[in-house]
Amino acid sequence: MDVLSLTPDELHERLGAFFRSRGAPAYRSAQAARWILERRARSFDEMTDLPLEDRRALETAFDLREPEVARVAVSEDGTVKHLWRLADGELVESVLIPSAARLTLCISSQAGCAMGCTFCATGWGGFDRQLTPGEIVSQLRGSARWAHAQGLSRISNVVFMGMGEPLANRSALHPALTLLNQGYGLGARRITVSTVGVVPGILELARRPEQFRLALSLHAPLSELRRELIPLEKRYPLPEIMDALEAFDAAGGKRITFEYTMIRGVNDAPELAPELAALALRVRAFVNLIPYNPIPYRDWKPSLERRIRHFAEILEGRGVAVAVRETRGRDIHAACGQLRAHTLAHTEGNPT
Repeated sequence: MDVLSLTPDELHERLGAFFRSRGAPAYRSAQAARWILERRARSFDEMTDLPLEDRRALETAFDLREPEVARVAVSEDGTVKHLWRLADGELVESVLIPSAARLTLCISSQAGCAMGCTFCATGWGGFDRQLTPGEIVSQLRGSARWAHAQGLSRISNVVFMGMGEPLANRSALHPALTLLNQGYGLGARRITVSTVGVVPGILELARRPEQFRLALSLHAPLSELRRELIPLEKRYPLPEIMDALEAFDAAGGKRITFEYTMIRGVNDAPELAPELAALALRVRAFVNLIPYNPIPYRDWKPSLERRIRHFAEILEGRGVAVAVRETRGRDIHAACGQLRAHTLAHTEGNPT
């Protein structure tokens, strides 16, 4: 049994049953749980206040294993990307993004992605499998350990904006959210789930009592154009997505952000800005304008800086809160899926 995939309640229940079966004192389960959640032990051997025979028995009954570090890339701007190798050899990414006020971790929920968005490096690499809750939260555990060793601050925010569509892996996402919040002490408002528009998942997230944030990968304010960028638009069209976002907004205290990648000559025409503003105002969404990051075998280019500024000015003029996201870590391929995509390209003999 993978102890890193168990929510705090499940962990205490399973450990309690384990130690009772051995006739051990009840407090042993609390000791072991603290080692896993608070001290973030990487092996049962580290649990030095437990008797050796209990540690050996734990190794037999439970699995405590984190992904290995396949590669660490550090950008000139301080952005750090980890490429993690899972137990079966799959590769997933996480990114640490430092700023003056916070240290944000961007984590993956799938090995690859099946959404097939035309601008995304993760989709280019294909879909392999779902991650377990333990594989998701291990990205936090490993990244926090690395950050501490480098003298960085504690991770303050987590965003599910790495590889994969989180709401297509809800059986692992929801336990992972509970673990991050209740097990590892991150406030719900500091955890953001990104989606391209999986409507049932949005509605499920709206029903949770915690105030987790939601980011919609919008990228086009018109359904016809969005279909060209995001194939899932055919299954869950924009009007249906907006209805789900209204339900999410009505749940109270759950902020919505629109992510909008600016691609030159594709979705950056100024006449699209008022359409985007209307959608944002409908659900009180904050808008992030993101310069496009190049991916292998796609000749698209990011929008010109003056076009992005003009687009932002139109949104602001209509009362929309908007920011232009600073490009971070471009020298280390830090955008979602880029490092894995470039690694796969080289592995397949197609250097980019």
